[in-house]
Amino acid sequence: MTKPPKGPAGNPGNYQRTVKRTEDAFQACNDIVACFQERARVERQYAQQLSEWSNKWKPLVDSSEYCPLYGSLLKAWQCFLSSADRLASLHATICRSLVSEDGDQVRTWQKDSFHKKLFGGFKESQDIDTGFARAQKPWAKRLKKLDKARRAYHKVSRKEQLAREREAHAQGNPDIAIEKQRKIQEERELAQQEAEKVRARYEKVLEEVSRYAPRYMEEMESIFDQSQEEERKRISFLKQAFLSIHRHLDVTNNESVKAVYNELHNTLMAINEQEDLRWWKNTHGPGMPTDWPHFQVSPSLSLSLSLSLSISTAMIGGVRVRALYDYVGQETDELSFKAGEEFLKIEDEDDQGWCRGMKDEGREGLYPANYVEVV
Repeated sequence: MTKPPKGPAGNPGNYQRTVKRTEDAFQACNDIVACFQERARVERQYAQQLSEWSNKWKPLVDSSEYCPLYGSLLKAWQCFLSSADRLASLHATICRSLVSEDGDQVRTWQKDSFHKKLFGGFKESQDIDTGFARAQKPWAKRLKKLDKARRAYHKVSRKEQLAREREAHAQGNPDIAIEKQRKIQEERELAQQEAEKVRARYEKVLEEVSRYAPRYMEEMESIFDQSQEEERKRISFLKQAFLSIHRHLDVTNNESVKAVYNELHNTLMAINEQEDLRWWKNTHGPGMPTDWPHFQVSPSLSLSLSLSLSISTAMIGGVRVRALYDYVGQETDELSFKAGEEFLKIEDEDDQGWCRGMKDEGREGLYPANYVEVV
């Protein structure tokens, strides 16, 4: 005897979970947008905190009077702060991408892929629901007919069984008259005949259901395949959406981030204790210029000699040099300059490591020889 199919395909109404996937996918779009909008706020807050941290420490680090570090160590500290500013800009960009690019992409796809009905629900889910219901309608009728035949057969089977038990009890019992025993036997035979007829009808209905099952399964699978194709498109789109979000969040492959940390690493590797110690020695140690006592001429003669020396120097010329570091003169006879600034070296280095230079506007003064390079 062939049995009807079991499981979701065999039971009317069990396709509803598949139909509900459409509404679930629509809600998933809302949840995805909300989820990554929240992540965008995290990125924005991180960018703000980086900027606030950098701005808090810049006044100290950039102060030539109060900063506790100098030379290459100071540059390394400053590079940490400038790197934070660049990373803050990057994470602000990530925030904008998550909202304006990824969020809008999901919203647009959602609008194009789900069409709401006037009285609720979506056209896509209604189409699938209608398809399943149409395929199951004749199947449900056959199952209802089969259930009726089954219950009728079980009822007459119980009736037959009771008749058999009464007949077995009456046989050989001297207390029951022969006529009564014959009547009980006739009732058993009638019950048996009725059970056989109902059984035959039940088997016929079952056979009809079994013959219809392949067609039913084919129609159900056709609708199910349509639902699967719609779901495949949703999964494919959301995969690309997640990859786009990943691309924006994955800073490990971002060239800007690599550049920030490469520059920071190079600046840290450029920390040079010998150069920093030499600068300190020439600025604040034994190498610093000393105003030794000397014979002072009268002011008028000093002015005349100064003008004469300036004219002589201008006539003779000098060597063009470029500052490697910032230098702030500690005495009135010293030059101050910024890294990258160019001027003339008009006297060579003395025994204490000092040269005399002249700026373009004519100001002269001493400066540490190792703070410049020849242009």
